Amino acid sequence: MPPLLDVRSIMPRVGGWTPQVKYIMDSNQQVTKPLFGYRKFWAQRFGPAPFLPMSRAEMEVLGWDSCDVVLVTGDAYIDHPSFGMALIGRLLEAQGFRVGIICQPDWNSATDFRKLGKPNLFFGVTAGNMDSMVNRYTSDRKIRSDDAYTPNAEPNRRPDRAVTVYAQRCREAFPGSNVVIGSIEASLRRIAHYDYWSDKVRRSVLPDSKADLLVFGNAERAIVELAHRLAKGEKISDIRDLRGTAFMVPSGWLPSDEWEAMDSTSVDTPGPLVKHADPYAMENGPNSPSTATGTNPPGQHAVRIVSRAERLATRKDRRAHTVVRLPSYEQVSNDPVLYAHASRTFHLESNPGNARALVQAHGERDVWLNPPPIPLTTEELDKVYELPYARRPHPAYGEAKIPAWEMIRFSVNIMRGCFGGCTFCSITEHEGRIIQSRSEDSVIREIEEMRDKTPGFTGIVSDLGGPTANMYHLKCKDEKIESACRRLSCVYPDICENLGTDHAPLISLYRKARSLKGVKKVLIGSGLRYDLAVRSPEYIKELVTHHVGGYLKIAPEHTEEGPLSKMMKPGMGAYDRFKQLFDRFSREAGKEQYLIPYFIAAHPGTQDEDMLNLALWLKKNNFRLDQVQTFLPTPMALATTMYHTERNPLKKLHRQGGEVVGAVRNGRQRKLHKAFLRYHDPANWPLLREALREMGRADLIGNGKKQLIPAWQPAGTAVATPKSTMRVNTGVQRPIRRNTQRRAGK
Repeated sequence: MPPLLDVRSIMPRVGGWTPQVKYIMDSNQQVTKPLFGYRKFWAQRFGPAPFLPMSRAEMEVLGWDSCDVVLVTGDAYIDHPSFGMALIGRLLEAQGFRVGIICQPDWNSATDFRKLGKPNLFFGVTAGNMDSMVNRYTSDRKIRSDDAYTPNAEPNRRPDRAVTVYAQRCREAFPGSNVVIGSIEASLRRIAHYDYWSDKVRRSVLPDSKADLLVFGNAERAIVELAHRLAKGEKISDIRDLRGTAFMVPSGWLPSDEWEAMDSTSVDTPGPLVKHADPYAMENGPNSPSTATGTNPPGQHAVRIVSRAERLATRKDRRAHTVVRLPSYEQVSNDPVLYAHASRTFHLESNPGNARALVQAHGERDVWLNPPPIPLTTEELDKVYELPYARRPHPAYGEAKIPAWEMIRFSVNIMRGCFGGCTFCSITEHEGRIIQSRSEDSVIREIEEMRDKTPGFTGIVSDLGGPTANMYHLKCKDEKIESACRRLSCVYPDICENLGTDHAPLISLYRKARSLKGVKKVLIGSGLRYDLAVRSPEYIKELVTHHVGGYLKIAPEHTEEGPLSKMMKPGMGAYDRFKQLFDRFSREAGKEQYLIPYFIAAHPGTQDEDMLNLALWLKKNNFRLDQVQTFLPTPMALATTMYHTERNPLKKLHRQGGEVVGAVRNGRQRKLHKAFLRYHDPANWPLLREALREMGRADLIGNGKKQLIPAWQPAGTAVATPKSTMRVNTGVQRPIRRNTQRRAGK
């Protein structure tokens, strides 16, 4: 994110309301009010609550007669910035609003949704830190036996498609209330999307939930401005200019006469050639069509030369007042090519610096999406993470264990976002590609607070990370290039020459963190982007020498070019270079340490031969994976588009021709791909023997070192069904693969 410039003078009216404090402006001249620049609401006099109240009794102790905002979530309430409802709740509290929380309500009636009363401003509805369907079901569509975000991991405490169900119950509890939906579940369903669990294209979550407004992505800016504008008396139906929001409008609606719609409801095809006016034509000049008479022919006007600055200004203004019309829900439901086209268009409009508004028809109404939110500055992010969190679960849970809390209680989030663009990952659609980093001082202060206030701290910081461990303070070298860029990844097929890869700020943070009094060790638990790390051998040495607890997680995801190209992941050359440095620095430090590579089975574009080659690579390198991941199509991801349409949205789409992508749908084939990753498990050998014979590779069955599986079968072995657990990381929806990977003979 480019640095924001301080505009100290009072700006003119923006978005229909008059500013009372200074504004900040980015390099694209986009005016943005500072997150903490609003005049606080009158209820600030109550001060911060020890915990946001979950009951009327707690409200009475605080002296409240009502809540201004009531947050409804599918997670248990843990007052820690890693949990969305706590972060948004504390942020609104800092703005002066009274915020209550309803956690994991009984959705079979509206009773639980009434327990805090009608909110003065709005209900804020979220499924929780994870999509409810990903949380409840495995990649094989089987119900999970536990829920990491529930006390004692108790399952079935949230409904399917929780955002929709909760929003409907809020409307039932208080028919006149404003309902705002958000979280990763709402973000991933803001337009028509393929739903893996019902195997069909579903509508946007907006018409199904009956919500007034959908807030997508990192919601801080939108939710704070929304609350203040509602508090001043604006109707939620009139608030249509918030970035990062979506809403329903009548068909063909435009905000004003300045706006124009760009039709993208069909696959691009070559159009007729249009002869443009000669840019060098001068009135009565040598190139003028009327030099003989000194007049222009009837109907033709003189051409004025426009400066480059004028052209750029006009182009930016037009983009800011242009909406791109996607193919309708009805079209994408019945036409895979149009679905892939809509997906490609959607992802190309994801850079806050140049994204246009999007609109998609749903029957007789439209779903309107404003451009993505402007990322937070470092100063704003610091303040968000340093609000007065209790940093522990609400006392109402007593001694109950909440696995998600146990996993992150001694970790610190240092950044958000990811510019990797992996097609199977949800970060792109939710947090965006621009890295937002906290300052070093802010991170150090949080470690000190965790050391002093979090019960059970033994001196071990379990993680300093985020969606990716080593993107801290990495950004584009040129602000103008960043604001104009439409690449889907900064690191694929190669690392962009405009991307800064200096790991010095991260090295400095590591050194200061581990030098703190009372801190014995700082581990790095977030997944590492090794193709970036090899650009900084000094970083790898620092990491390996001081911050690896025996195992380090990295994610090649595959070894073969076919599936890697559909994942937008680098080849194994970068992995090999990283491993060489990892092993070298481990030896120099006198430590025995191992890499834990993660792989995906059954990803679109993967053939049986690809999985066989991956299995042979695993055996050659003595890897035995205890837990593996089968591809799970999450809504709106590019890989999900490949799975559903069998088209490649990474390339230009055509009605005739274009790249076809194979999708692994058959249950037996999905099990086979997973079995290749666990070639060492006797329960998988019958399936693998059958497949190898069908593939003409029976030579790999036997007891030799170069053969994959033995010809004999141990008695009593059957098909394995390994358990699956979930990773706790806001915006990331992938299974946790714990540090249980073994080397052969270890």
